[in-house]
Amino acid sequence: MWAVSLSNPNPLAVIFGCSGLVLTETERDFFARTNPLGFILFQRNCDTPDQVRQLVKDLKNSLNRQEAPVLIDQEGGRVARLKSPHWPTFPPARAYADLYARDPDAGVEAARIGGQLIALELFDLGITVDCAPVLDIPQSGADPIIGDRAFGYDLGTIVTLAESFLRGLALGGVDGVIKHIPGHGRALVDSHLHLPTVDVDKKVLQEVDFAPFKALSSAPWGMTAHVIYSAFDAHNPATTSAVMIQEVIRATLGFQGLLLSDDLSMKALSGRLQDRAKACLKAGCDVVLHCNGKMDEMKHVAKGTDLMTKDAFLRFSDNETRRVAGKQDQDRDQDRDQDRDQGRDQLWGRFETLLGALVSP
Repeated sequence: MWAVSLSNPNPLAVIFGCSGLVLTETERDFFARTNPLGFILFQRNCDTPDQVRQLVKDLKNSLNRQEAPVLIDQEGGRVARLKSPHWPTFPPARAYADLYARDPDAGVEAARIGGQLIALELFDLGITVDCAPVLDIPQSGADPIIGDRAFGYDLGTIVTLAESFLRGLALGGVDGVIKHIPGHGRALVDSHLHLPTVDVDKKVLQEVDFAPFKALSSAPWGMTAHVIYSAFDAHNPATTSAVMIQEVIRATLGFQGLLLSDDLSMKALSGRLQDRAKACLKAGCDVVLHCNGKMDEMKHVAKGTDLMTKDAFLRFSDNETRRVAGKQDQDRDQDRDQDRDQGRDQLWGRFETLLGALVSP
């Protein structure tokens, strides 16, 4: 199933990682034959700016598709694949919430500038999608995997700040990914290691956990939660649940963006990797995600993955059209006012004024 001709306009419905700092010949050949939608980078792939630019260029060239998305998790705080000294240090999302509690206008401004500055770093490398912001609402007693990655503890704060952060990303030419839809904040265990089950009634979930995702349902990308919500589907995590994806995420929450699974290799999911991929796509995910870059695993994932559906590819194409047009508009506005380096320096100056020692350009 994975020997897809490059002449086929529809890519395979998967985002793959790669093993290291440079693309190997084996990886180049595999990606050319399978034609995945795009790629995701991790810290193991990122050493210096020039090295990352070359890797991104090689990944896109392997597909002969320059519009192929390259993703990364660059939230700020403890989830950041691009590290000092070559890249700036950004605060965790909670820092924006703390500032917002003291000065709402300053908190909103800081979240927007933070998103824009992250996007400028990513765009400069050829990375076009940031797997942020986290919209989960942390609950008392939950596993700390979300913690300070969240934009606060209440619906209003999270929606306001995450919306501003998404706007900042867009101004820098990068799409954001709202995660972990429809809500990971109540999980008692880390889904990287175990499968969480949330036993809370539908009304509470809809009014609390799911609500940020409904409020920001116009986001371009979303990433699913590997979490069982027993009130809706007692047997399957949202990632592989048609009930959760079709009835909750799409219908109730109104999310119409590109829906990406969380990583298939996480221990919350069970069974063979090819079966995990099949289950995600059958349930309604547009694209599956496999992160670790291990070739033997990627081959199994590819065997369980179909070409993107017409609707899924249209969602991606619409996202790209909006993303590129928005960046072009922003660049034209900036060119009228000042050179780009000056504009970035001014953003950093304001960002440091707002957040002080929490940032390091």
